[in-house]
Amino acid sequence: MKRIIYREWRIPPARYWSLLGILASVIGIGALAFAYMEHEGHWVTGMSNSVVWGTPHVFAVFLIISASGALNIASIGTVFRKPLYKPLGRLSGLLSAALLMGGLLVLVLDLGRPERLVVAMTTYNFRSIFAWNIFLYTGFMAIVIAYLWSMADRHGEPYNRPIGIVATFWRLALTTGTGSIFGFLVARQAYDAAILAPMFVVMSFAYGLAIFMLVMMFTFAEEGRPIGERILCRLKNLLGIFILGVFYFTLVYHLTKLYGSKNHDLVGWLLLDGGIYTFMFWVGWILVGGLMPLGIIYHPVLSKERNWIAAACGLVIVGGLASMYVIIIGSQAYPMQMFPGQTVLASGFFDGVQGEAAHYRPTIPEVLLGLGGVAVALLVTAVGVRVLQFLPESLADDVLPVDEEKIVEQGPAGAKA
Repeated sequence: MKRIIYREWRIPPARYWSLLGILASVIGIGALAFAYMEHEGHWVTGMSNSVVWGTPHVFAVFLIISASGALNIASIGTVFRKPLYKPLGRLSGLLSAALLMGGLLVLVLDLGRPERLVVAMTTYNFRSIFAWNIFLYTGFMAIVIAYLWSMADRHGEPYNRPIGIVATFWRLALTTGTGSIFGFLVARQAYDAAILAPMFVVMSFAYGLAIFMLVMMFTFAEEGRPIGERILCRLKNLLGIFILGVFYFTLVYHLTKLYGSKNHDLVGWLLLDGGIYTFMFWVGWILVGGLMPLGIIYHPVLSKERNWIAAACGLVIVGGLASMYVIIIGSQAYPMQMFPGQTVLASGFFDGVQGEAAHYRPTIPEVLLGLGGVAVALLVTAVGVRVLQFLPESLADDVLPVDEEKIVEQGPAGAKA
C-alpha cells in the first residue's frame, strides 16, 4: 500500500488572508446582528408567539446535522475498513467539528437569553430531549477531537478504530436526538411523527457529504493538488444514494400523515395551499435539492465534469436549507389545534381559527446571524487545515490505496486468471 503524505497547505498567503478576512467580516456582521436583536428584543425579528424558531434555527439545525454527515467519510475509512477513504479522514473530522461549532453558536445566540446558558447546562430535566441533546452535542465534539488525535498522532493509531466506532454510533444518536426534538413534539401537528428521527439521519448523510465534497474540491483546487476520478466518482455516487434515501423518507413521512384522516388538511395545506412553504417544498426541497442533483449525478456526460459535480453539491445544500425551512418554520406556521375535534369561534392567537396560518417573514438580522454561523464553520476549517496540515499531498488514482475492489490477475497471454 502506498503511503499518503500530508504536507503544508500551500495556498498563496495573500489569497489565504483574503479568504480569512472575508469570513471574519461575515462573522463580525453576524455578531452585530445578534447584538442588535439582543438589544432591541425579538420584536425586530419575524418570530412571534406562533413561530418561536425562526431562520437562525434553520441554519443551526442544518449545520448540526451536516456535522454528523461530514464525519461519514472518516467512519467509512476507519470503521468499515475502506482504505480509499482514509486519506480524507482528517479533513472529515475537522469539518465535522467546525460545522457543529458553527451550528451550536447560532443556536445559543438565538435562544433569547444566552447569558443563562450556564443554567441550561447545569439544570437538567431528563424527561426532555433538549436535556439529552446537550450531552450529545458536547460529547460529540470531545469524541471528534479524540478521533482527530488518533488519526494525526502515531501514538493514537491503536485507538483509531475503537474511537471511530464510538464516533459512528454517537453521531447517529446525535442526529436521532435532533430529529426527535421535532418528532416527539406532539403539540404541533406536523411535528408529531417519530419517522423524523431516521429522516434526519439520512438528511445528515446527504447534506454533510455535499458540504464535504465542496470543501475538498475547493481546497485541492486552490492548492493545485490532484483529485483522482476514482475517489470523486465514489463520493458522487454515494451522494446520489443519500439523496434517494432522503426522497424515500420524505415520501413515507407524507404517506404516514395522509393515512390519518385528521392530517389531511395539514398535508393538503403543505403540498398545495401553503404559499411560500409549498413553494419551498416543491421547488427548494424536491426540485433543487433532489431532482436536479440526481439528474447531474446520473447524467452520462455531466456526471464526469467536476464543475457540474460541484454544482450538484451546491444544489443539495440549497435544498437542505429549504427542507429545514419547511420542517421547522412551516410546521409552526400551520394553525395549531388547541382543542382537537372542536370548533374555536374566536381567538387572538392564530391557533386554528378559520384555518389561518401564522405569519412569518425572515428579517435581515436573522439571516445575517445564520450566515455568521456558516462563516464560523468555514473559518475554523480554513485555519485548521492550514495549521494542522490535514490535507494529503495527492488524491490521484495512482497514489490512493486499493480498497475492497477485486484485482483481476492477468495470465501470460492476457487472459483472466
